[in-house]
Amino acid sequence: MRVIVNGAAGAMGRELRALLQGGYAGGEIAALVDTRGGEDISTDFSQVTAPADLVTDFSFHTATAAAVDYALAHRLPLVVGTTGHTEEERARILAAAREIPVFYTGNMSLGIAVLCRLVKDALRFFPTADVEILEIHHNRKADAPSGTALMLAKAVQAMRPGAVIHCGRSGQCKRTPEEIGVCSIRLGNTVGIHEVMISTGTQTLTLKHEAHDRSLFAQGALDAGAFLQGKAPGLYTMDDLVSE
Repeated sequence: MRVIVNGAAGAMGRELRALLQGGYAGGEIAALVDTRGGEDISTDFSQVTAPADLVTDFSFHTATAAAVDYALAHRLPLVVGTTGHTEEERARILAAAREIPVFYTGNMSLGIAVLCRLVKDALRFFPTADVEILEIHHNRKADAPSGTALMLAKAVQAMRPGAVIHCGRSGQCKRTPEEIGVCSIRLGNTVGIHEVMISTGTQTLTLKHEAHDRSLFAQGALDAGAFLQGKAPGLYTMDDLVSE
């Protein structure tokens, strides 16, 4: 599996490169792309000439479009691990899934996929409980709330169609029953902590996932890329991967 890495100069790009150099998931580097450049890194997809089997994107939300366009032009599967997209950027990714297989998720961790399932299971037993989500990341993370926190909130909405996501809390803002509260903290070098608190007033169930090393997200992306090989055009998520 020959992989093009978009965002190759970033933290996640470096993790992907290290795994590919070690042959993880049968992968190898086809090309490296990043607008910032660097050793052996192209600054634009127009400079990529090597054959490839997959495009991965761990860049900045504004740089994802170039990866989408290249994948469409060459009919390659695409794994998008970047978060913080605008509605227009997200629509472009979803539109691409009508023509090529696209793996798009707010978190590439298998543990988070399991956490989403556990949240849904818990809410079957606590259908009227208050739900609050806490997410903690390193102080360099640009977007808030995290894509993972939104994934978890949407897992709640899948069980409660009328639920409303409420990000942050300040001033006079008494909690309403339909709210899903989401709180974001940016602290030091924290890789990623997500907690879902489900409270009935008489008891609280807390479900938590903590990422200890960024390599787990790179591993998940390459597992997703291997999963996409031979798949029909469509939008795929970690839930599809763990269900297969």
